[in-house]
Amino acid sequence: MSQIPPELKTHPIQRRQCPTSLIVVKKPQAWIVGAVVHEHNHDISPTKSRLIRGNRRLNLQAKRTLDINDQASVRLNKTFRSLVGHVGGFENLDFVECDTRNYIGQQRRVFGKEGDGQILMQHFSTMRELNNYFYYEIDTNAENRIINVFWVDARSKAASMDFGDVVSFDTTYLTNKYDMPFIPFVGVKHHRQSILLGCGLLSSEDT
Repeated sequence: MSQIPPELKTHPIQRRQCPTSLIVVKKPQAWIVGAVVHEHNHDISPTKSRLIRGNRRLNLQAKRTLDINDQASVRLNKTFRSLVGHVGGFENLDFVECDTRNYIGQQRRVFGKEGDGQILMQHFSTMRELNNYFYYEIDTNAENRIINVFWVDARSKAASMDFGDVVSFDTTYLTNKYDMPFIPFVGVKHHRQSILLGCGLLSSEDT
């Protein structure tokens, strides 16, 4: 079974206008193949199918090497070349250099390195002790690193009850250290002025 998400399989613009296609219809009990066109108007290379975006994967060993070398300030292109050499060539990799850059970029944006995550949690716990209406939510990844944060104080919670009919969710602000979007939830009060309803930090702008 293909691991490529459906939204990546259909591309309305084809550079070569290749006629190859597969039409499948979903019925209540099964998938029905409606039409298949095998002809290509270009050379094909099945061995490179692993490099299709939906099929590319960073294995645990590669991630481990990338993490260690990044902490040691080894340049990413050198790390990638070492991964290529370790497996005996580019043709034996299931990912490309762009994937390593995306992975390191995401890891650098993970909030929680250098003890900042622990300090943040301690601060939120203190705020909760001072006011029971203070609320926060923290998402962590498999390595117990903080990746998403949301918090709201008592005043903002009360304001959201009165002025939460229309809420703006703005992802245009970036923090300097972690390059994480700072997310203010903003409403409009009866004097037509903006009012803060909550705050968040995101490691990525996905759903």
